[in-house]
Amino acid sequence: MSEAPDADGAPLFLLDELPDGDVVTVGGAEGRHAVDVLRLAAGERVRVSDGRGLLVLGSVLSAEASTLQVQVLSRHDVPAPDPTFVLVQALPKGDRGPLAVDLATELGVDRVVPWTAARCVTRWREDRVDKGLAKWRSAARAASKQARRPRVPEVTDPMSTRQVCGMLADVDLALVLHEQARRPFAAVDVPTAGTIAVIVGPEGGLTDGEVVAFRAAGAQSVRLGAEVLRTSTAGAAVLAALSARTRWA
Repeated sequence: MSEAPDADGAPLFLLDELPDGDVVTVGGAEGRHAVDVLRLAAGERVRVSDGRGLLVLGSVLSAEASTLQVQVLSRHDVPAPDPTFVLVQALPKGDRGPLAVDLATELGVDRVVPWTAARCVTRWREDRVDKGLAKWRSAARAASKQARRPRVPEVTDPMSTRQVCGMLADVDLALVLHEQARRPFAAVDVPTAGTIAVIVGPEGGLTDGEVVAFRAAGAQSVRLGAEVLRTSTAGAAVLAALSARTRWA
């Protein structure tokens, strides 16, 4: 198997498992979307992936009863992008969390870490963690389909500041977005391989203790510009800037 070729904008469908064989069946919610919403017909090209890099390029054999039968034309093992992008996202209020995940996914994030920052307005109580994670993971999956990404970003369990600091030991570059930082993002030496982590604070901003803790863990405080971005869009902005300097070059 090899990297996937350009499939001329063919839609992507995600299955939990991608079976072997010459025909792949796309049913359930994915099948309903393909047949009832997109109204795909025999002969049209589609992509089907397991969300972990295994990708099938195929041709629709039939589209009926909310089920798509796909003739496999080729299989590809799409490698993980390099560098790896990690977004540490403080929990925003309302629907801004799924929005942040959606935008980050479209702009290339590989792993999203929900962060329980000190000034988060939203708190995932123990009985609401599963519901919150489900929304974020659903957003990552939907955005992957929209962006036609064969790898769905991982959304980890929520982390505390201490846990995030521990995670930073394994990254090659860690950036903390801070409107009071003196160093501009443009001045940062960005590696073209390895793992890059971006930390985005909550609506109420970072505490001095959090900034000190992240710096002690090896992170650099940077600013994107004169404007102060919303917590739900700041991650997407820096991911786009990172992609322009690494993956899109």
